[in-house]
Formats: sequence, C-alpha cells, structure tokens
Amino acid sequence: MKLSEIKSELSKLDKIAFQLPNGELVPNHFHVTEVGKITKHFIDCGGTVRKEEVVNFQLWNADDYDHRLHPEKLTHIIELSEKTLGIGDLDIEVEYQGDTIGKFGLDFDGTNFLLTTKQTDCLAKDNCGIPAEKPKLQFTDLGQGSSCDPNSGCC
Repeated sequence: MKLSEIKSELSKLDKIAFQLPNGELVPNHFHVTEVGKITKHFIDCGGTVRKEEVVNFQLWNADDYDHRLHPEKLTHIIELSEKTLGIGDLDIEVEYQGDTIGKFGLDFDGTNFLLTTKQTDCLAKDNCGIPAEKPKLQFTDLGQGSSCDPNSGCC
C-alpha cells in the first residue's frame, strides 16, 4: 500500500484498526510513534548496487488504555511527515513489536489495515547460481498406458 492509498482510506473511516497476519487485532490503544522515510542503499550478492525507499510507520502499545488514534489525527501526522521530511508516495512498511520488532507490508480489507508478512529473497538469482524452480507435474500429466518404457525419456 502506498502513502496516498492510506490517506484515501483514512478519509473514509471513523476508527483505525490494524490486523496482524494471524488475525489478531493490534490493541486499539496503540500509538503511531514514528512516521519516517527509510532508505536502504545496498549491494546484492550479484554485485548490483540497489537503493530502496519506504515510508515507515512504527506502532507501539502503551499502558495508556484510554488512548485511541483517530483517522484525522493519523492523516495529520502523515501530512506533517510528508512536508517536513520530503516523503513522496512510497510503499508503506509497518514495524510492530512482537517477540522482536516485526516488519510488515500494509494492505486494507475495507475495514482493517492488514499487516502482511514480508519475505527475504535473493535479488540476483541469475548471478549467484540459484537454479530455477523445476516445474511441478501431476501424475495425470504423464499419460496413460505403456508410454513409460526405458527409452521414452519419462524416467
């Protein structure tokens, strides 16, 4: 989800809820303690220099059970961050404290903002010897009858 998308969705909401990948909701007294631009400048295992930028939201729970962040307040925080930090319409990454700090993508289901799982990946598979995934075949694709003899190439 991009920054413009969350602002659009916030303008239609009366309350904000974030849902974890396991279906649990982040407690409704959460705070957004940071909105920032994260720049990652790195070299991948194939030697290519890369640069990625995301908008980062940090969600935090406190013992402040009477607190509830309203959509217009979060919109104000986002707009202040855009102006002050020069943030463009970037993808959003959300940090949330579990056993350790988790990094999540962000989506929306019409009611809740969904914290989506992120995966590591090799960005240079063609340069570092990672074989392409072999196609998966079903036994039904092999055909019927005696087509599988030692000279057929199927074994």
